[in-house]
Amino acid sequence: MDLLASRRAGVLLHPTSLPGPGTCGTLGAGARRFVDWLAAGAFSIWQTLPLGIPDTYGSPYGLRSAYAGDPRLIDSDDLAAVEQLPARLEASGDRAARYASFAAHATPAQRHAFANFVRTRRRWLLPHGLFEILSERFGGAPWWQWPAEYRDFDAIELHVCFGKHRLELRTLYFEQYLFDLQWSALKRYAHEHGVYVFGDLPFYLDRNSVDVWRERDVFAVDTAGATHAVAGVPPDYFNADGQLWGNPVYDWDVLERNGFRWWLERISAQLERFDLLRIDHFRALESYWEVPAGAPTARVGQWRPGRGDALLAALRAKLGAVPIVAEDLGIITDEVRELRDRFNLPGMVVLQFAFDGKDDNPHLPQHHRRNAVVYTGTHDNDTTAGWYASLDPHTRDLVYRMLGVDPAAPMPEVLIDAAYASQAALAVVPMQDLLGCDSGARMNKPGTLVGNWSWRFEWSDVPLSLADRCRERAVRTGRAR
Repeated sequence: MDLLASRRAGVLLHPTSLPGPGTCGTLGAGARRFVDWLAAGAFSIWQTLPLGIPDTYGSPYGLRSAYAGDPRLIDSDDLAAVEQLPARLEASGDRAARYASFAAHATPAQRHAFANFVRTRRRWLLPHGLFEILSERFGGAPWWQWPAEYRDFDAIELHVCFGKHRLELRTLYFEQYLFDLQWSALKRYAHEHGVYVFGDLPFYLDRNSVDVWRERDVFAVDTAGATHAVAGVPPDYFNADGQLWGNPVYDWDVLERNGFRWWLERISAQLERFDLLRIDHFRALESYWEVPAGAPTARVGQWRPGRGDALLAALRAKLGAVPIVAEDLGIITDEVRELRDRFNLPGMVVLQFAFDGKDDNPHLPQHHRRNAVVYTGTHDNDTTAGWYASLDPHTRDLVYRMLGVDPAAPMPEVLIDAAYASQAALAVVPMQDLLGCDSGARMNKPGTLVGNWSWRFEWSDVPLSLADRCRERAVRTGRAR
């Protein structure tokens, strides 16, 4: 199904932001209640951030694995209702207790289903399990500081490790099985209510990830794990030094020689998980900013050619037309836009970026394309209420004049209405904007490490009339599906 063949509306909310009793939201009853609310508001798209294991700062864009799901999202209270699990499953304990309970009480059919999960995903499950076991064994030290035989993925030593830690590996496999069961059940529930899930694929991976450890030949790292070059973006209006991300860049020559296997497998797995997938930092497929390892800032980097045409052609040859959205924000050239358009990929426009006073600003509604996703703001922006509060009086007046609306109209409703009215096929609004939250609800502030990714809402924050108002807006603008 081509989800963007029809006009739709969606909400951006990471599952960790859902209400609930734990330290973060989960994939259980709270997530289903949110799907119910989306359906009531005529939203047919739920966009999330990456669902993988976040880095030490909680960022879902610094993944420890390109495949593994975040165990924090598993809802213990919901496990008893999963038909693939025994009714007597001990769900409230740690992962070892859960697996021991499964091993003791599972039926033959349930055991077979788990075994099939392990068999079909063994290519990434085994390295993931070994990586987590060895990380714990060596006190959480990054893999390039492990003893050489483990650092260098020595087959004999790892076989010995596998033999010694079979039970621990099974517990880690089972943890991923629980995540997969709950996510799949939530996705089915969403589909039953006319809601589709829209995921996010980080372009780069954390250096201390199982993927870089296991397949360092496709990254710009040497055999001992030292980086040759790292990722970032060049200086711009917002940051005189650019942004030095520190992730290892790819060895595109190696990737192209092996037919982009690593990328194709990764994207294929995510397209099984999601109905629609955004490629973060899409512009790096055309050209990427490479910074020498050890450089103090991103100033000394250089643009290097990507392999976007070859990769996207290989992806199309394998999977046909794929439901991918290109995150084409930032320093975007004609070459990036041409790459996007050659493969007919939707791009992005963000209304908060529209009001610099230039009539040709591509984020202004009159310049939106149909094959696009329009946002009031993204997870990297301030909330719309916070953004508007930070504007000077001239720019505030400019927002209303360029949108052609009454200056007395309330914000953020003005920007939400503009997103819905856009000709872009999909309009996505962060939950914070629907709730009218101020800057205290911001999800992420780029360039900072602490204080991000922790926002949550409560159902008491949601006005009873909000879903009806959203539905009326969707009907009026042709986005109710």
